[in-house]
Amino acid sequence: MIGAGFGRTGTLSLKAALERIGFGPCYHMVEFLKHPEHGPLWVAALGGETIEWDAIFGEYESTTDWPACNFWRELSERYPEAKVVLTVRDPERWWHSIESTLFTASRNEQLPSPHAIAEMGRRLMGKTFDGRTGTADRDHVIQRFEEHNARVRESVAPDRLLVFCDFLGVEAPGEPFPHLNEGANFQEMIRRLAEGTPGARGGFHRTVGDPAPRTTPSAESASAEPPVSR
Repeated sequence: MIGAGFGRTGTLSLKAALERIGFGPCYHMVEFLKHPEHGPLWVAALGGETIEWDAIFGEYESTTDWPACNFWRELSERYPEAKVVLTVRDPERWWHSIESTLFTASRNEQLPSPHAIAEMGRRLMGKTFDGRTGTADRDHVIQRFEEHNARVRESVAPDRLLVFCDFLGVEAPGEPFPHLNEGANFQEMIRRLAEGTPGARGGFHRTVGDPAPRTTPSAESASAEPPVSR
């Protein structure tokens, strides 16, 4: 399954849901933070180079969030059997969410700073928003968000693009959809990442309320945007 939605559209919750219903492991920005060796590959891809996607996704069954969502087209060509899931959100609410979390943390230099991560982040913001992520750039950022969503909708065949559990071909779980990485948790998550304390990187999900480990796919949690199945 290929998650094409931008960050701050419920992508971490989707990651948890996908892993609970049998589409894990799922690659998300939190996985990149645990694998900085992927940095040069992402930098190369963001620079327009062709990379071997299996070098990143070899052990994964799905993906959501940045940086992979920028490459939904390339990934859908590389993995032609994979479904594509687009998580969307009201543009105004999305802007307030990303401005109060990711953009603010970036301006305040609160984000993790190892070179591989920092360089990928700079390239990603440059490619996605032309490097314009200030408070005065609201209209520009929202425009980029809407353009991205429109391109996905226009380009992916209707029978390959959807957002519901039944699209995955599995029974809808009987427990609530997990809501992780909400705005209230973001600053604490960033603080732990910056300090390198337990709950950051390797234990990242404890910071944002990761549910207990799953047992079998049939006993696992709910829906949202799908992964990169091969």
